[in-house]
Amino acid sequence: MSKSLLFFSVFFACMLFGNSPATTISPMIEEEVIETTPFQPLRNTANADLQTALETVLNRNPQWRSLIRNKRMAVSLVDMTQADAPRLAGVNGDHMMYAASLPKIAVLLASMDALEKGELIETPEVKSDMRLMIARSNNAATTRMIDRLGFAKIQAVMTDPAYKLYDPEQGGGIWVGKRYGSGGGRNPDPIKGLSHAATTTQVCRFYYLMAQKKFVTPERSEQMMDIMADPELHHKFVNTLDRIAPDATVFRKSGSWKTYHSDSVMVMGPDRQYILSALIEDAGGEVICRELVTAVEQALANAPAQS
Repeated sequence: MSKSLLFFSVFFACMLFGNSPATTISPMIEEEVIETTPFQPLRNTANADLQTALETVLNRNPQWRSLIRNKRMAVSLVDMTQADAPRLAGVNGDHMMYAASLPKIAVLLASMDALEKGELIETPEVKSDMRLMIARSNNAATTRMIDRLGFAKIQAVMTDPAYKLYDPEQGGGIWVGKRYGSGGGRNPDPIKGLSHAATTTQVCRFYYLMAQKKFVTPERSEQMMDIMADPELHHKFVNTLDRIAPDATVFRKSGSWKTYHSDSVMVMGPDRQYILSALIEDAGGEVICRELVTAVEQALANAPAQS
């Protein structure tokens, strides 16, 4: 069993039976707990208390308040403290923005779908490129994966009714319509004409579905978590998490281009379990991302989950 799946097995069991994450649970119970954990569509879990707490901490900062008002900053947060009762909150969560390298997660999911269907062969080169694409945000590796898949394949997976990670009725979502390199033309999204786009709600849904093993097959979801774990770029969200949560397991993808900064993370540790996504159009977006982690953790503390 991989590190990421073992952690989630123990974590979900602890949430259901009231034990700490350090409790030893037999493998048979681990698997049974994962399979019986109730699944809720994330949009159905919007929580008024967490929403108020999040808006309060964000609006305390005049710069953030202005960016949010002008739709140049979007934030979505999912409290996963109780595995069977996640809580969603956000500002501008369905506002699609340019997201730079963050949408490379769409290429990862499309790759898993293609591997499972035999449309792509799982060679050592493909496996290496998937890890480089996520952990180091390597543009050359991502472009190779895009060329192997094609834009039509990526779009089909993002709009698949099973996922709806790009949904015009919800403001769009995660989109990859250009190689991360020269040449190859553009396949812009149909709403705003963006080449690399996302909404923070859809990014949080991506992590949530992955954690719930709803992507492709449970085994492919686990493989995705393994690839996204232990990021090799330690800036933005991870810069702060390295300091305040060094023992947490972190799954992450970020992006930056000019004044556009994006980050996303799923944090699972003894004292914190949440998903956070942010899209920011501001030259200081790197610093904002670092500060945002402590702000949302304050929101979580101000609106604790009901036991």
